[in-house]
Amino acid sequence: MTAASVNGITIEYDVHGDENAPPLLLVMGLGGQLVGWPLEFVEQLAAAGPFRVIRYDNRDVGLSTHVDAPPPTLRQTLMALVARRFARSSYVLSDMAADGIALLGHLGIERAHLVGISMGGMIAQTMAIEHPARVASLTSIMSNTGDRKHGKIHRSLLRQLPRMLRQRGRDGDPLERGVEMFRLISGPHFDEDAVRTMTKEALARSDDVEGTSRQMIAIAASPDRTEGLGRVTAPTLVIHGLVDPLVKPDGGIATAKAVPGARLVMFPDMAHDLPRPRWSEIFGEIVENAGVRAGTPAALATDG
Repeated sequence: MTAASVNGITIEYDVHGDENAPPLLLVMGLGGQLVGWPLEFVEQLAAAGPFRVIRYDNRDVGLSTHVDAPPPTLRQTLMALVARRFARSSYVLSDMAADGIALLGHLGIERAHLVGISMGGMIAQTMAIEHPARVASLTSIMSNTGDRKHGKIHRSLLRQLPRMLRQRGRDGDPLERGVEMFRLISGPHFDEDAVRTMTKEALARSDDVEGTSRQMIAIAASPDRTEGLGRVTAPTLVIHGLVDPLVKPDGGIATAKAVPGARLVMFPDMAHDLPRPRWSEIFGEIVENAGVRAGTPAALATDG
């Protein structure tokens, strides 16, 4: 792993696959570190394209710069989730999208395929809206458009949100809290051993949880992307799970409807996770959308 100095901050990243293959940027979700993309998943995706796969820590998590700003209180967080006007954030999704674009510039990449998950899907959508010339294709996984009507948290999970937010501090065992969170949002293929291993790796890199709270406020403070998505011309794939309790399936449906020509793929046994039994299908969908094998213009992303 190595770091890039971009936009006045440091972004930690690593690269996998053939350096001459079309570049693909993986964009992680809320509070997730680059190790949240399992190494086996990354290597198989790199081989499937083939792609040159880049994963990175968003600002405020992992080994990237953690912003020097106080974390929101529980009340501020809950109020921000109620209405956008209550959200006060030191940065928004546009800033996080600019980080990813700047990382591509640091690597000498003119255009890349984007795959974003959850908040990462929101960031990738924002890249496609605000930096269209840099995006060869877009894959938005278990995300939404930010319209506040679709892709909301399921009522059963929402009831547990205040308790989970109160526990975001350093009291108790962070490993067990992390495993519990993944259990709550995952589907029938939840793999506790894999989640425990990944969570241990993430905590060894950084156990700072305040950045997650700031990222949450950044999501709440960011505008509805629906109108902007209507201008996206990059080939777009939307993947969502039918049993997702954190971002309900209508978030994926709304995203696909917003982007002209977008293709929607929904898995009945997928929640807010990447179930291993579906990996090969997910890879196939990403490759098809990128047009790497078909030789479409989306495959022409090259180093600048």
